[in-house]
Amino acid sequence: MSRTFLIIAEHRDGKLRQVTAEALQAALLASGDGDRISAVLLGSGTEPLAEELSSFPLSEIHVVDDPGLSAYNPEAYTAVLGELIEAVRPDAVFMGHTAMGRDIAPALAAKLQAGQLSDVIAIERNDGDGTVLFTRPIYAGKALEKKTFVQFPWVVTVRPNNFPAAPSLEGHRAPVVKAGIAAPSQLRTIVKDVVRKTSGKVDLTEAKVIVSGGRGVKNADGFKPLEELAALLVGAVGASRGACDAGYCDYALQIGQTGKVVTPELYIACGISGAIQHLAGMSGSRVIVAINKDPEAPIFKVADYGIVGDLFEVVPLLTQEFRKVLG
Repeated sequence: MSRTFLIIAEHRDGKLRQVTAEALQAALLASGDGDRISAVLLGSGTEPLAEELSSFPLSEIHVVDDPGLSAYNPEAYTAVLGELIEAVRPDAVFMGHTAMGRDIAPALAAKLQAGQLSDVIAIERNDGDGTVLFTRPIYAGKALEKKTFVQFPWVVTVRPNNFPAAPSLEGHRAPVVKAGIAAPSQLRTIVKDVVRKTSGKVDLTEAKVIVSGGRGVKNADGFKPLEELAALLVGAVGASRGACDAGYCDYALQIGQTGKVVTPELYIACGISGAIQHLAGMSGSRVIVAINKDPEAPIFKVADYGIVGDLFEVVPLLTQEFRKVLG
């Protein structure tokens, strides 16, 4: 029996977010022969995005283009997605474990009367019996658990940067279907303005390289050498809660149990001691480099490379050497 999988596409500033292609890859891993994978795209002025999305291995793309969806509003998005799901009746819904995904997945699961798994980092499918195992971290990343659904439908969110992005297919054009659904006109709340607080052009949760600072940066100006290194490596700047609490930077940069969870290819921790709450947000990074004056700092226990020294001496030297290599 063939199944229908639905991907919820996310976009920002007129560009598809990388996690959309990663959610598609997760659905490809969980699906079998004969299964259909579709996507839904919500927003305003989405025609270029639909064109870009159509090159991915999708059966079709459902588009709801409405000025009322120009900014994410959980009430409006839940209403529109709920109506679309009533029409499509997917067996499984996949989306990124982003702020939007974490917000809307439980509502969609309730709408579908589906089981939900969040923050999935790996998927294994047994082609023999079709069983799919989902791996997700628990206890703030101290352990992993594997779970499977006993029945359809499913709602799954996938952690950014843990699945390779599904490749686009040259010459492939998935049909774009305009769904006859409009954003609800009566809402209890409306979005008046969106104020972004980020460290730069690279989204922290999708960054391949993160240069992060802790209390060791001493003040707000202490982040400047970190920003210079991050810009050179086309990365993002993050921070520990200690640095945020001290007022050195905005809480939008906070990484940890009560901040953002990141899994970059390279994480450079500068002046961060390595409290368990911070490790919960970054220990999944592929390569961790720690710079700290204290050789007993806990961060060195999870680091792949450790540099005992003053970050204000080490970081400029790293920047200088990277600049030589990268030209």
